Amino acid sequence: MPKVSLDMPGELVTDLKLHVGDDKKFVSLADAIRTACRKLLDQLDEIDQRHGRGDA
Repeated sequence: MPKVSLDMPGELVTDLKLHVGDDKKFVSLADAIRTACRKLLDQLDEIDQRHGRGDA
């Protein structure tokens, strides 16, 4: 799996970490970010389909 490095505002990381850990939605910060990216891509595909763009 390719690794990606990025800069992110501290308050965003802090907010994400509230949802990471035992008995929470995500097992790691990386898992939370991957899930958010997948959801964003799904939403963009839906928008493209509604506008008749691409083969999403």
